[in-house]
Amino acid sequence: MSAHVNPMDRRYSGEHPVRTVAYLLADDKARLALAVVAFAVKHSPTWLLPLVTANVIDVVVQHRPIGELWLNTLLLLAALALNYPFHVLFVRCLSTAVRRMGTGLRSALVGRMQQLSIGYHTRMSAGVLQNKVIRDVESIETMVQQAGDMGLAATMMLVGGLVVIAVRVPVFLPVFLVLVPCAALLAMKLRNRMRTDNEVLRREVEQLSTRVSEMTTLIPITRAHGLERAAMRRVDGTLSRVLDAGLRVDLVNGRFGALSWMSLNMIGVACLAGSALVAYYGWAPITAGDVVMLSAYFGSLTTSVIMLMNLGPQIMKGLESVRSVGEVLQAPDLERNAGRATVDQVRGAIDFHGVGYAYDTVQAVRDFTLSVAPGERIAFVGPSGAGKSTVLNLVIGFLRPTSGRILLDGRDMEELDLRSYRTSLSIVPQEPILFEGSITENVTYGMTDVSPERVRQALADANALEFVDALPEGEATVVGDRGARLSGGQRQRLAIARALIRDPRVLILDEATSALDTHSERLIQEALERLVRGRTVFVVAHRLSTIRNADRIVVMRDGRIEEVGPHDDLVTANGAYARLQAAQLV
Repeated sequence: MSAHVNPMDRRYSGEHPVRTVAYLLADDKARLALAVVAFAVKHSPTWLLPLVTANVIDVVVQHRPIGELWLNTLLLLAALALNYPFHVLFVRCLSTAVRRMGTGLRSALVGRMQQLSIGYHTRMSAGVLQNKVIRDVESIETMVQQAGDMGLAATMMLVGGLVVIAVRVPVFLPVFLVLVPCAALLAMKLRNRMRTDNEVLRREVEQLSTRVSEMTTLIPITRAHGLERAAMRRVDGTLSRVLDAGLRVDLVNGRFGALSWMSLNMIGVACLAGSALVAYYGWAPITAGDVVMLSAYFGSLTTSVIMLMNLGPQIMKGLESVRSVGEVLQAPDLERNAGRATVDQVRGAIDFHGVGYAYDTVQAVRDFTLSVAPGERIAFVGPSGAGKSTVLNLVIGFLRPTSGRILLDGRDMEELDLRSYRTSLSIVPQEPILFEGSITENVTYGMTDVSPERVRQALADANALEFVDALPEGEATVVGDRGARLSGGQRQRLAIARALIRDPRVLILDEATSALDTHSERLIQEALERLVRGRTVFVVAHRLSTIRNADRIVVMRDGRIEEVGPHDDLVTANGAYARLQAAQLV
């Protein structure tokens, strides 16, 4: 197993996500316990108020000593005064625990992504992984925050209210234990009736978004064919459906909202009248203050039950996100380097001995045998699907052979820590990969203490200095997302500069000039000539004219080597390479 394996890894398979969340928060148990205590203190006025109100009413109605009035008033004022400091303490404790958990999860996810094999990343959408790091962790954080805020508020209101009722008027406790859940279920039932129409409205709005997106994309075609009216009709039809659905939702929401409010308040009136009758006729020893208290608690406890029910979807979403995050943290497809020998120096001799590689059941490379000397330039050509890119990935170590062996300077690569080997390797891909940063940051990515002079020399050797100096901020110019502010040829020259500054012993060029215009290709070919000197180079090229100077050209078909030799020898042999060249000259 690679370094930086997170202890959270084992907490997902076959375990309920609630236990997983408890494990994720385990380091902050004391902080969370303090948060619960702080919440109990700061939230106490909400369930004390009906009790204090009842006491005050009884003091007035029964002409009790005035000191009881001041005592109850001071009790409530003290509880209110404690709200601010204990609320701040609660937020600090809960927020710290939740944010630490989220940061730990995101760090574990990012670390795991760096350990997972390239095969895994090829199969898994980058957008899906990004969603797990951002949205799924956010859902888990929101779930814990909501449970710690709304959940505690509802729970403490229920516990506090029921305890007060049990002590003050125990005869009404069974009534509340039945009446409050029934009232809450009634409210939820009425609310659920509205969900169908809201879902229809949401789908219509999503359809409108799609229509508007299509319309803006098709504007050039629409204008070119005079189809403006047809485009407007498509959008207008969707707008009409959104209008109808919106009006229907508003009407339903209004109708059921009023019905829900009326039903709950009618039950509340029944509770008030019932308790008043009990007090009036003396059926139970309750006071006028108790009648007011019971009426107030009915509304508060019903609201608390509804709050707990409303937490359900948020908690389910959060628990599903726990499972989603676990899919990455426990993905078994790791590149395993731990315990393998470190590569301290690379000469560049690479030998393939009967190498084969299969993607599932598809054999991409078969019986591939080739010895490459240090400093030799090897080019791979052949039709699409011949296995060229698979061979490059085997050289990089992104893939491990399913049969045969690859030797690096006489050592089996299966026994080597490939991370240490790759510090001596550079890749110039067909589509250069740049990030939102300056030119210097992109060229020196992952390197420290690189002098400005060294950066400029790499840019000069890559034929990039001319366009870099013409930019407003030179090497400090930000290239934009994926290099969006640069042309394809400029991005490729920065990729070459990035390779040059690392002074690699092994170089991979994967279709490095296939998508460029003639001028850019000439500049890049000149830069590549400087880059390949004295290095072991593997090139995949579509244009055969770009590999004439290779020491050997390997012609592949169906994962096998069909021909090997220098350009002139292969042309003279009039075999597969000569046929490929003739096809490109047609």
